[in-house]
Amino acid sequence: MKILRWTLKLHKWIALIIGLQILAWVLGGLVFSVLDIEKVRGEHKIAEQPHLPLTPESIITLKEAARMNQIVKVQNASLGRVLNRPVWRIKLGDDKHITLDGLTGEVISPISFEMASQIAEADYAGKGKLESVVYVKDPPTEYPHKGEAWVARFDDKDNTTLYINPDSAEVKSRRSTTWRIFDFFWKLHVMDYDDGANFNHPLLVGAAFIALGLVLSGFVLLFIRLRRKWHMRRSRRVSEASATSGDD
Repeated sequence: MKILRWTLKLHKWIALIIGLQILAWVLGGLVFSVLDIEKVRGEHKIAEQPHLPLTPESIITLKEAARMNQIVKVQNASLGRVLNRPVWRIKLGDDKHITLDGLTGEVISPISFEMASQIAEADYAGKGKLESVVYVKDPPTEYPHKGEAWVARFDDKDNTTLYINPDSAEVKSRRSTTWRIFDFFWKLHVMDYDDGANFNHPLLVGAAFIALGLVLSGFVLLFIRLRRKWHMRRSRRVSEASATSGDD
């Protein structure tokens, strides 16, 4: 039964190597199924914005706004709102963005501490209070965008944190303890321990193949054991039948 012995050894070594990762996959799946994805994203704490009573005539055109600020080239532009006022968000190129007041054409970016605080409080619909607003040049990895950010923290039970882009004057990311728990298990799940964004890397693919080998070797062991039991029962029945015939 050399094949059985080698298969058993292989199965044990594979189980030792990949067993903890399989446990992480199972725990991750459990966490993902238990946590409400809306709460993970912080969508349940987004305040409903009031209606913006404007007419097309009241909004300055992009051409006029660009002329007022001596903007010659525009890669992309979109109309949005900041604190119940229309704004033009313009991409100039080389990742340079500028935000203009949609009524006056005035440049409002990069936004000030006061405006960042107002944007955070206007966006938040939870029960906590604004605890701090800090300008960060190098945000943590939980903020998935490039560049600086205003970081607004609230003192609610879930430690809600809003990341506000100083150039576009908009909340780009919402983080909380619930999100961080989800993110921790997500990183374990995809085996990307940096930012959890890559789930096609060799480490994960290799672990998946090893886990597959564990399952296949388990099936081989099961087949061999069942076959041995079947042969043993058959031999026992033959022996019992022979003994009965001898007595007769």
